[in-house]
Amino acid sequence: MALSKKGTNWMKQQRFFTILIFLFFILLTTTNQRISSSPDSLCEVPELQPTQAEIELKEMQGLFEEYDKWITSEIEASGTIGAAVAITYKDQIAFMKCFGKRKAESDEPVDKHTIFRLASVSKTVTGVLSGILAQEHIIDFDEHVKESLPGFLLNNPESTNNLTIRNLLSHTSGLVPHAYDDLVEAHVPFHTIYERLKTAGISAKPGELYGYQNVMFSLLDTILSVKTSKNYSQLVKEKLFEPAGMGDASTDFESFKNSDNKAYPHWGNGSHKSLPLNDRYYNTAPAAGVNASISDMAHFLLALLDENKPLLKEDAEKTIFTPQVVSPLSRGYFRYWDKVGTKRYGLGWRLVNYKDRKVAYHGGYVHGYKAEIAVCQQENIGIVYLTNSPNSVASQSVPEFLNKLFNYEQEKAILANTETTQEEGLNIQGS
Repeated sequence: MALSKKGTNWMKQQRFFTILIFLFFILLTTTNQRISSSPDSLCEVPELQPTQAEIELKEMQGLFEEYDKWITSEIEASGTIGAAVAITYKDQIAFMKCFGKRKAESDEPVDKHTIFRLASVSKTVTGVLSGILAQEHIIDFDEHVKESLPGFLLNNPESTNNLTIRNLLSHTSGLVPHAYDDLVEAHVPFHTIYERLKTAGISAKPGELYGYQNVMFSLLDTILSVKTSKNYSQLVKEKLFEPAGMGDASTDFESFKNSDNKAYPHWGNGSHKSLPLNDRYYNTAPAAGVNASISDMAHFLLALLDENKPLLKEDAEKTIFTPQVVSPLSRGYFRYWDKVGTKRYGLGWRLVNYKDRKVAYHGGYVHGYKAEIAVCQQENIGIVYLTNSPNSVASQSVPEFLNKLFNYEQEKAILANTETTQEEGLNIQGS
């Protein structure tokens, strides 16, 4: 029997509602699955726990705030034109602050990428580079200079034949201190100064005495060029600047001059006036020719202190920070420090005993710029200060922080000892 038209419509409606209900259940199930697997679900996403370094940094905030208050006040009172400071702790940049202007006559502010000249703090960069090259077997610290430079000559055969790379980087060449710095400042090309070394005065055998040098220290560049067919500038960029994230750093005057974000040099205290840029000491780049921002230098410190991403292996780092020679310096050099114990020199770093801690340190000054850097590996902490208007604030920047740091550590130790004693007393009473 044929179905009526009314019956046919009723069956179609039934099918439609059945399909609609089926689709509703599919949609409901899918939605529930999405909700249960959502990354916003509290029961599915584990809470991120702070690292030990982050916990310790939080505890140290009072220390950094105290230093911030001090240095900000000193910079403002001194009339400093521009400056920047950074402190790193383990794998963290703990504190970074920029002050003032790039140039007295301009309103452009110093920021974390403003480039300063490091002057002799360049030697610390070269020291670290030498460690990297040694661990890659590109250089050997005890290799004689004459092995790479057969034509090398000093004033006597014994010094010529016995001088090593270690002697160059530790200022123990035996030449009279600051040999031919006058030629460096007169912009004499390095290859010309190199030829004059055979007439330089000698005061000791290689390795015997400390005598600060810029020319002899920078002889490493000539050795590297022979060994690798690359100069110092190329190698420090490839082996250190790029891996460490030092994107603003360079080692030549042209790069510095052409930068749109550079600090200009200034003289004086309180009534600063900018000076023209000067290319002095770029002909001894390993000793005094590195340009860098505070961001660069913070990453440089991290490269030394971050145990998870070390650029230097333990043996190479130990060599750099091992004293090579006693370096007697006048009290005036450390006039803003409390009593400094032994003073020695490693490879590119001054090594001092300060308040029962070993501190690796260096200062630098050239034509209206001053830089200060220090690392205390016992505390896993480092500090760097850069300025374009040298004054006493720069000289105080490192020791003042170290004093505050060591006082903080001492108070922390006393508190921990007191709490331990109290706990032991309670345990005795309860037993």
